[in-house]
Amino acid sequence: MYGDSQVFQLYKEKGIDKSRILIKLASTWEGIKAAHKLQSEHGVNCNLTLMFSLTQAIAAAEAGAYLISPFVGRILDWYKANAKKEYGKEEDPGVKSVQQIFNYYKKYGYKTIVMGASFRNIGEITELAGCDYLTIAPNLLEQLYNSQDSVPQKLKSEEASSLDLQKKSYIHDEPKFRFDFNEDTMAVHKLSEGISKFAADAITLKGILREKIEKA
Repeated sequence: MYGDSQVFQLYKEKGIDKSRILIKLASTWEGIKAAHKLQSEHGVNCNLTLMFSLTQAIAAAEAGAYLISPFVGRILDWYKANAKKEYGKEEDPGVKSVQQIFNYYKKYGYKTIVMGASFRNIGEITELAGCDYLTIAPNLLEQLYNSQDSVPQKLKSEEASSLDLQKKSYIHDEPKFRFDFNEDTMAVHKLSEGISKFAADAITLKGILREKIEKA
């Protein structure tokens, strides 16, 4: 059903092969299963976003997702608001989340790319030096460019194999996925919030497009 969709056909008519398409999906159970189908049956790469927990990350890797985007800064925001405290870069819960995901992937040989996103300061970025990809806002890139501090590699694939990390599986066990995910209050709150914001943005975009079409 996905391979013959109108969206892919439009790209094909423009001479754009599906290998150049990257579908962005929320890391809900449904989004992860959709990515599994797109990747395994249609060879279409997916980016699983709104990722706030190891449970989501494990399921995404099992689904064969090309890329995941764990949100570092949004995790920090939640903990600062709910714990009423500030966090240094070494104890930043968003940083720790991505470190955990990266090490798990490397220990168990998953090829899914880990791309840390949503940074609040350069400390979060430097603590993740060595991560597969990082997507960094221009103002933070400028701060890094002007900094004289050294940036040693913090994440190393070769060191993950010796870590004591329990292997888990979710891709064929929806109840287990939902139970483990729901045990993480922060992840539940931030995923719900993110989906609501994406939905609002979609309505805004449709309004802009409708206006342009009516004026054309």
